[in-house]
Amino acid sequence: MELDALFWGPNWTGCPRDEFRTRVEDAISGNAWVADGNYAGQLGDLVLERAELVVWLDLPLRVTFPRLWRRTRQRMRDRTKLWPGNRETWRGALFSRDSLFFWALRTNRQRRAQYEESLARYDFVRLRSARETQDWLRGAILTDESKPLRSLP
Repeated sequence: MELDALFWGPNWTGCPRDEFRTRVEDAISGNAWVADGNYAGQLGDLVLERAELVVWLDLPLRVTFPRLWRRTRQRMRDRTKLWPGNRETWRGALFSRDSLFFWALRTNRQRRAQYEESLARYDFVRLRSARETQDWLRGAILTDESKPLRSLP
């Protein structure tokens, strides 16, 4: 489940907090689910408290920023419809006060420190490179379902 899909409405309007929490609670009420995203400001620890394992992709900004750029550029070029029918635009991506690029640059260091602190009480895996992520996934795929997945040593 993409938390973005549960949060965003038409014309990039955010879902009211109570409604968003209800949508997320419904989505994570089953026995098996995977959540993509954070939204701690809206949800607190709602998702984390119910997760068996948290996988933190803590890739450096030098990796994530170019990926963000390529993904956004491709979505704009292809006019990809996002949640629920929104499209990314040059204006929104680069010139808006809500620009994801400026947000990524402005909050990267602070978010990493906050994640490290807030995730300390949960069972989590921190993956800091593409190689580490590939190795962990390879191990997860090869792991018997009855065994818990664990971080790299």
